[in-house]
Amino acid sequence: MSECIYKQQDELAKLIERNSEQDGVHITAIPSLFFISESHVTEPVYGVYKPSLCIIVQGEKEVLLAQDRFRYGPGDYIVASVNLPITGQVIEASSDAPYLALKIEFTPSQILEVLSASKIRVGPKKDAKRAMFVSKTEPSLLDAVVRLAHLLDNPEDIPVLALLFTKEILYRLLQGPNGGALEQMAIEGSYTYRIGGVIEHIMKNFDRTFRIEELVEIANMSVSSLHRHFKDVTAMSPIQFQKQLRLQEARRLLLSESTDAADVAFRVGYESPSQFSREYSRMFGFPPREDIKRLREKYDQRINV
Repeated sequence: MSECIYKQQDELAKLIERNSEQDGVHITAIPSLFFISESHVTEPVYGVYKPSLCIIVQGEKEVLLAQDRFRYGPGDYIVASVNLPITGQVIEASSDAPYLALKIEFTPSQILEVLSASKIRVGPKKDAKRAMFVSKTEPSLLDAVVRLAHLLDNPEDIPVLALLFTKEILYRLLQGPNGGALEQMAIEGSYTYRIGGVIEHIMKNFDRTFRIEELVEIANMSVSSLHRHFKDVTAMSPIQFQKQLRLQEARRLLLSESTDAADVAFRVGYESPSQFSREYSRMFGFPPREDIKRLREKYDQRINV
């Protein structure tokens, strides 16, 4: 990495530490900007990545999207261009050198606005590409991110400048080696755009059974084309995508409410508690009751340290 990037990362690290009093994800006065700090290696965390950019300035992380594995650290950034159910784990962190990162969320309309205002040449309709990628951080991108983060020191500037700096950040991403994958999410009629509509439908209706014909109609594709492009974008089939959403929500409900596994299974759309238990164990490594007990004990230990 260049000396310029080292200085920019050091500046960001100080900003993140100053605004992160404890481990976890921290919201900021800039609605789309989040800081993340972890002082130890974490358990795998399951969740849905919204369209966003994540930059690590210290430590290392691994993200699993189905069978795809993305490992990144200082000098790298990761982008998700659509909502994706993932597993993330901080794999390098300590109390002396905590994992420090920031996330900037964005929308397809923001991407389209940048494309419309710039001279970036939008290519013709292309085959869908994976909606998650890792790239090397360029000084020009990091410079815009530093300026956005520094607005927290001058909150009166946020209403005017935050959107401008965010637009510059998206412009730099679109100029990068994977910019084509990002632009396709915003171009109406592209395969990625249409798969995005299917993803939105599944996320809103993950707890009910759907027919493939519903998804075909939303995407305006044949059955075979839908399956191919959906897997190109998400690394999984629509059914696998729905299953991940169901199991993630089931785990959240079991952790946050005093309820039994059979009740949760029905609430997230399973008709068979035994099938739910099998698939839960396959995804999380333990049956529901054992998994929740284990997680609560780990949480208690962490609080009492």
